[in-house]
Amino acid sequence: MKESRKNSFLKQTEIFSRLNDAELEEIIDKIIVKQFKKNETILYEEDTNEVMYIILMGKVKVIKSTEDGKEIIMAMHKSGSFFGEVSMIDGKTTPASVIATEDSLIALISKNDFLSIVFSQTKVTKKMMEILCSRLRKSWDTIQLLNFNNASQRTKMLFLTLIDEYGVKSPEGITLNIKLTHQDISDMTGLTRETVTRVIDKLQKSKEITILKSKFVQLNPSFLQDDVSIDL
Repeated sequence: MKESRKNSFLKQTEIFSRLNDAELEEIIDKIIVKQFKKNETILYEEDTNEVMYIILMGKVKVIKSTEDGKEIIMAMHKSGSFFGEVSMIDGKTTPASVIATEDSLIALISKNDFLSIVFSQTKVTKKMMEILCSRLRKSWDTIQLLNFNNASQRTKMLFLTLIDEYGVKSPEGITLNIKLTHQDISDMTGLTRETVTRVIDKLQKSKEITILKSKFVQLNPSFLQDDVSIDL
């Protein structure tokens, strides 16, 4: 990939968004770009990871396997996001697997280069700290979600946790700009697919949500009115 194109991609990533052109030029030669096909595993759980990954194009899901073999989706990352940084920091194995949910273009940075960038670029260090704090808060939300016994509450909590990253406000409510199959929701909530289907049908009939033609979920005012943290 040409350096000019790398530069353009990196400007749109979370971690390098605050760097100017001169600062980006200092790190471009430290990055290798690799393509991954849909459903290809990018990072295996329990691997000793020596690389950080940045999504230039595409989407991935982070999954954790339970003792009974069920897979739970811990997070979904889109273009501009990164993953693998935890192993870079603490040197331990990867706590979850990462799988491409569509054909993706991923930038790879070695551990040594990653640490060099973090120590030399204070803008990167500050931004990464902000992102890690945000992810920690999302982890707390996930724990809260999985503690709900009520399937409807669990599904609603999932939608609320997706607002920060995927929510777009409109006069009709908030649209989650991410395509979620019933199986995706099942994997993210720990519910069966059949239960998810029943909950989604119920939420649609009560007009709390609307499934748009794009397959995005629109959260209607009646869905949001009980959540004081949402400012419409």
